[in-house]
Amino acid sequence: MVLFPDYPLTTPRLRLRPFKRGDVDAVYDYRRRDVVALYLFDVALSREECALAVQQRTGQVALTEEGDKIILAAQHKESGSVIGEVSLIWRKQDARQVELGWIFHPDWQGMGYASEAAECLLNLAFEEGDMHRAMARCGTQNVTSWRLMERLGMRREAHFREHSLFKGKWDEEYIYAILRREWRQSRGDGVLASMNP
Repeated sequence: MVLFPDYPLTTPRLRLRPFKRGDVDAVYDYRRRDVVALYLFDVALSREECALAVQQRTGQVALTEEGDKIILAAQHKESGSVIGEVSLIWRKQDARQVELGWIFHPDWQGMGYASEAAECLLNLAFEEGDMHRAMARCGTQNVTSWRLMERLGMRREAHFREHSLFKGKWDEEYIYAILRREWRQSRGDGVLASMNP
């Protein structure tokens, strides 16, 4: 199974597309901030580090084998601004499982953009990608992320307490997941009929 989507993916307010070199300044605008790096494995990034990250992301557009990533720029349709990024990582090829992730500029948070983008990627994973299960993870302190997971219909499956060191402190992490059949059920019969004529 190979997942190589036809880009851009679109939602009512966003265009999800591969990164390009011209996105460096937009990515730096959110990845340089300590508040964005707070729950990420990275620290706040320099412009040079953002340039390297964008260069890597330009090739992360398909899932062909376990460990591959799709990382897309979330571009606001009306303004044309890149306001964040979303990702799918193929975690288990034989079990058809992916991990979903997102990072959004603080100025664009709280307006439903991350939900819109994540829903689009879940549709991609479960329909075109034929995945069985999608999971997401976040630190227990990252309330906005785990609430987003719950809005997506994902269930909390685990709470790992002090399971690893994260930026010099013991990490507490939630794992959320949803199965393909649960996602389809949550979307309703009308949506399924249009996706599977």
